[in-house]
Amino acid sequence: MFIVDRSAAILRPKQAFLDWLNQLPGNDVVLTLDEIRSDCTVVMIPEAREPEDGIAFIDDIAEKLFEMELASWVSDEELWPPKRNLKLFWEWFDVEIHLGVMDAVSDEIHNTPSDHAYH
Repeated sequence: MFIVDRSAAILRPKQAFLDWLNQLPGNDVVLTLDEIRSDCTVVMIPEAREPEDGIAFIDDIAEKLFEMELASWVSDEELWPPKRNLKLFWEWFDVEIHLGVMDAVSDEIHNTPSDHAYH
């Protein structure tokens, strides 16, 4: 096992995100909150000493995370909410901070840029 100099944040969509998703035009599959809150995005963030430090970092990149999450469900940006701000991000997502990250794999990690994560 290896200690990683990162913390982690898990993004879990809330009811408001589900409401938006289920009202999209052409959507014929009605999802539940349990379905969209399982297998959620995990983001490695700078190593944090307190959960509040992790939340502050999430605040700084919330717009990018918001876009990444929207893109993972709907590629047509015209259907995205037009005003994506920090307030809306926190209305649409719960964020769970995990201070310690361990790596159980000895192979090197390979980073591949995400299209919507940081553009």
